[in-house]
Amino acid sequence: MTEDSDARLAPNRNTLWARTLVSELEAAGVETVCIAPGSRSTPLTTAFAERPGIEVFSHLDERSAAFFALGRAKRTGKPTPLVCTSGTAAANFHPAVIEANQARVPMLVLTADRPAELRDSGANQTIDQQKLYGDAVRWYKELPEPEADARKLRSLRTTASRAVAQSTGTPPGPVHLNVPFRKPLEPTEVPGDVPEDFAEEARLAAEGRDAGARAFVTTAQGRPELDGTELDEIRRAVEPADRGLVVVGPADGPTPDRDALASLAEATGFPVLADPLSGHRFGHDSKADSGVLVAGGYDGYLGAVGDSWHDPEVVLRFGASPTSKVLRRYLEANDARQFLVDPAGGWREATFMATDLVGADPTRFARKLAREVESGGSTAWRDRFAEAERRYWDLVASAREERLFEGAILSAVAADAPDPATVMVSNSMPVRDLDRFGEPRGADLTVLGNRGASGIDGITSTALGAGSATDDPLVLVTGDLAYYHDMNGLLAVERCGVDATIVEINNDGGGIFHMLPIEEFDPPFTEQFRTPHGLDFEPTGDLYGLDFERVRDLDSFRDSFRESVASEGTQVLEVVTDAEASHRFREELADRVADELRDA
Repeated sequence: MTEDSDARLAPNRNTLWARTLVSELEAAGVETVCIAPGSRSTPLTTAFAERPGIEVFSHLDERSAAFFALGRAKRTGKPTPLVCTSGTAAANFHPAVIEANQARVPMLVLTADRPAELRDSGANQTIDQQKLYGDAVRWYKELPEPEADARKLRSLRTTASRAVAQSTGTPPGPVHLNVPFRKPLEPTEVPGDVPEDFAEEARLAAEGRDAGARAFVTTAQGRPELDGTELDEIRRAVEPADRGLVVVGPADGPTPDRDALASLAEATGFPVLADPLSGHRFGHDSKADSGVLVAGGYDGYLGAVGDSWHDPEVVLRFGASPTSKVLRRYLEANDARQFLVDPAGGWREATFMATDLVGADPTRFARKLAREVESGGSTAWRDRFAEAERRYWDLVASAREERLFEGAILSAVAADAPDPATVMVSNSMPVRDLDRFGEPRGADLTVLGNRGASGIDGITSTALGAGSATDDPLVLVTGDLAYYHDMNGLLAVERCGVDATIVEINNDGGGIFHMLPIEEFDPPFTEQFRTPHGLDFEPTGDLYGLDFERVRDLDSFRDSFRESVASEGTQVLEVVTDAEASHRFREELADRVADELRDA
């Protein structure tokens, strides 16, 4: 028997069970775990804490813990398991589980539970946790009650291996294991609970494969590919097209890697319209002589020029639905053949204008199609987008110098973020402003957002989770309501050792509602939609041990931002803005763009 056998000296069946589960998760590739304190989860918490190969992140708030795990998985592509006690603790994981499902992010949820006979009995802290997250999970299983039984432990190891594989499969997403325990929960000696010769008699169950050196069950994850006939059909549609587009939406699940996408763009001659969350807005060489045009200003000009330009003839689409409503409407308004490439064969196109669903691995598809296409699209078509990009970004640069508005903050972050960096942007206006005002550049920026369900909950925790997985500088851009909503998540700065530059745009409420027709109806607009709060967030600096600075003009912000991303520790840069004035300036800038590009 090996020195670290999970059955060695196990004082009771709960300890044996939890050690076996945790050791198998480690063998399957788990490196970190997020744990919220609680009693019923004591066996799991103890087993993780004594495992030197797994880093433990301790969180006091289950909702923040779940979004931290979500952010880390976004950055690594691997699940960081979540552990909680029974009852409403498990319910607080639910928002992040929903986001992980919608955004195709690996997640493994381990909810401790009371014994089955206590359900529907009024027993304290006992709720129905079976299939708690409904169809938001890729796989659910309730584990049997712990027992020193060889077959049950082999089943447990198999379940652990399968759970990790399911969470990282096609498509990736959350997996829920409900884990019931009865007392004693602590590693208390229970004579006869684990037979003294159990490890010798049931070596495979006790130790796993190769003494735990490899997963009990290895899963080979295949990648869907098209055969030659199917690929040739797409080539015949793409090759003769003079006017084509490559549209890359948010990277919820796999999108083509940068080299593969660049090869496809160069072979077809099609402009690449790259969402800021796609992994392709930044990091490409987009110079004229590179053969690849990465366009990022489309949200600002397609609405102005779409009617005067010829429609595209073919569109190759990757990733989730674009952030830009302007782009979505542009694609909806023409009858181009649209190929929706998705490795899981999922439908993520809410206008229902796509003509072809291509179930294929995006990187392999892009590389293969690039090799097959023998002639590119119209140079005039590509040049039209290049000229629109040049004029548009000149207008943005000029507008940025005129006055402080919210879009200028996101423009400055995109321009000044270090190379490399991880940048997390909140929902509501920040992600929209980054989409419209974040100019493409060659810097290796990993830009993340929670666009699966597009909520403002857990934004800070998602960012800090992502930052915990990399040595790159971390930048979070969030609105005041999202900052308020996840202030508990700021505990992770110290408890989990994450440094960040947090840009908090404070417009005193829900500025995004100025974009909606309800703005014209006041009341109830101000009190029920914009909801001004009047809160002073500066005390959060003292509460969470952060440096807090309030800036009121763009030059001061850019100076402080550059200093912060080059410094250690966490700084909060609060930029005070006027939501209505910012929105009116966006409208004014849109009119300028229309005038400038109407004849482009």
